[in-house]
Amino acid sequence: MNRHATAHARATGHRVMQSFEPGEDWFWDFEAGVQITGPELAPPTSHPESQSVPGPAGRVPDDWQQILAARDADA
Repeated sequence: MNRHATAHARATGHRVMQSFEPGEDWFWDFEAGVQITGPELAPPTSHPESQSVPGPAGRVPDDWQQILAARDADA
């Protein structure tokens, strides 16, 4: 599961999240640790398909994976 979503769930107590990826329509229950069925939510249901992942082009460092790994190692 994505670090951002997991951190958000822990910080807020929000138990359930839905994917925000284009073409995906699944929910995750952090408390139970399982995928669940959820209601149809109001749009937008995803980021624009033209938007790069993990974030807007030019806004995320090229070495983002190494930065996160180093941060995890220090924790």
